[in-house]
Amino acid sequence: MIKEFCAENFTNIPSAIIAGATRIELCDNLAVGGTTVSTGVLEETVSYCNEKNIPVMAMIRPRGGNFIYHDTELKIMHTDLIEAKKIGVDGVVFGALTSDNWLDEELLLELIDVSEGLQITFHMAFDALSKENQFKAIDWLSAQGVHRILTHGGPIATPIETNFDHLKELIAYANGRLTILPGGGITSDNAQTVLETLCVSEIHGTKIVN
Repeated sequence: MIKEFCAENFTNIPSAIIAGATRIELCDNLAVGGTTVSTGVLEETVSYCNEKNIPVMAMIRPRGGNFIYHDTELKIMHTDLIEAKKIGVDGVVFGALTSDNWLDEELLLELIDVSEGLQITFHMAFDALSKENQFKAIDWLSAQGVHRILTHGGPIATPIETNFDHLKELIAYANGRLTILPGGGITSDNAQTVLETLCVSEIHGTKIVN
């Protein structure tokens, strides 16, 4: 069972690992849903976590707001991803959409190509897709070798328990082709309920451990 702790910078990572976090998603600016951290933060986190045998997943996101990116932002993401790979992260977390509510296939293919050898998580941009497109996205992302999709299963303001039915549908549809990673509103108090109800082995959150 993997408890992925969503960390804002390095500050709370040591205590989170002591409390039982078994993987780190590293980002900055959680108030806007997470953006890419500085190179310095990434280097220190990877160095520390390597000593503890804790995998680090680095957020690659140039800004808050929507997930529709222009060419300059793609260049930024491309550079940040290459730097993260050089530093030695275990995986990267990114997502991109088009203005007509579909995956930005061209941008994603470029980032996936650069990510060779790393685990890839498609982040909660997934939740901005229509339910119909979410199932199609599972097909496309799994075919490109993406390892997991981070999703709340519904609007982020809703308790995750209200989204269990849809999450179960996504998990069943994925059928092991990739991992559906539940996140958003999962705490140390309800983590066991989420694990048992959804029959998953990975969960994600900022309060996943005490």
